[in-house]
Amino acid sequence: MTHPLRLYMILLSGCGLVLKQVQRLADLKWAVSFQRLEFVAERDSELFAAIPAGAAVFLLRGADEVGEPYISKTSNLRRRLQRLLGPSEGQSRKLNLRHRVGWIEWLATGSDFEASFLLHGILRREFPKTYDRRLRLRFAPLVKLILDNPYPRATVTTRIGGLKGNAQYFGPFATRVAADKFANDSLDFFKMRRCVDDLHPDPQFPGCIYSEMKMCLAPCFKGCTDEEYATEVKRVQQYFASSGQSLVGEIQRMRDDASASLDFESAAHLHARLQKVKAVTSQLPEIVRRLEDLNGLIIQPSAKPEAVELFKVVAGHICEPVALSVGAKAEAAHMQARPQSMESRIIEALAAVKPPKLRGALEWMEHLALLKRWYYRTVKVGELFLSATNGELPMRRVVRGVSRVFRGEKPAGDLSETAGDYWRYRAGEAGIKP
Repeated sequence: MTHPLRLYMILLSGCGLVLKQVQRLADLKWAVSFQRLEFVAERDSELFAAIPAGAAVFLLRGADEVGEPYISKTSNLRRRLQRLLGPSEGQSRKLNLRHRVGWIEWLATGSDFEASFLLHGILRREFPKTYDRRLRLRFAPLVKLILDNPYPRATVTTRIGGLKGNAQYFGPFATRVAADKFANDSLDFFKMRRCVDDLHPDPQFPGCIYSEMKMCLAPCFKGCTDEEYATEVKRVQQYFASSGQSLVGEIQRMRDDASASLDFESAAHLHARLQKVKAVTSQLPEIVRRLEDLNGLIIQPSAKPEAVELFKVVAGHICEPVALSVGAKAEAAHMQARPQSMESRIIEALAAVKPPKLRGALEWMEHLALLKRWYYRTVKVGELFLSATNGELPMRRVVRGVSRVFRGEKPAGDLSETAGDYWRYRAGEAGIKP
């Protein structure tokens, strides 16, 4: 049986078209091999028949390849090119590039996330001064802890000040409203200042409503020492870094101590406070964490047969994708060459990914925007697995996630990594009641 790619090449040669693979975009972090065809208007029907009817990112260049190319992504490349390069229909206002295009370049994609990530890199290279307006990315809202100030405070922002600053960022949140609500609800449990002024402590200063309500240590009029305020800031920092679990543990210990000493009134008060803290932290999305700790793996469908695409995430930066061969044929071929578990193959594939090298805070913000836009979609393709505090991925869940993405199944609920829960899950898949 003839391989589909060979049939595709025979079709092109029969039409008199020359298919080339070109390595454009050398500035991208990975080699991108585009398919390339010359467009001749008089033979457009032959060309359209040779173009695949699948998802792709494509570029349309002039015959002399001078000037700005037309760059976009599509879910059906053949239909999109017929619309752009087909014969014009009278006085139609539809964009038609039939007499301006000399070359067509494209790269097949397996998911919208992969297409958006690839499109970002292409536009950044082709239009370094205007690509941001073309992408129209909405930067992710973040909670920023300003530590450079003598009296640190927290705020909500969509901008990262720089890679060398002393500030810490937590996110990404779905909306600025959600980030504001979480920040305000969280700061109610602490006595760090809310004001935005640069403080010059003066005992004669009257203070504000927060100091009157005993919700601020009031460094503005020396209501506390600098060491006391620094200790409170450290508690806030630990709270955000642990997604609230540091405060939960602190209150639980205080409640248990009060209960052990038979101070039941204090224990009841602490228990009520604990419930308030849990109500705030329970609404926090799993992806929200300190950006330096935002590590994980995104699994996406692949345009390559019998494969999925793995996108490693390091500190909120999306690394170059790597294809992982799966499926019955790929498994059989792999077991004959070198028997190895799927878990080991995933670890080996991720180990080959080069560490990210950020060009600046703006690129970091753009990657977070791409990540946020995909993650908070109501219906999305692919799955995300975040690393634990020790930096390790939940490999059992990752292996099952690879299988689900390859088969096009919906993500399953978050499973415990205990052996009992794992085997109960496997029994349920087999139709066996535990």
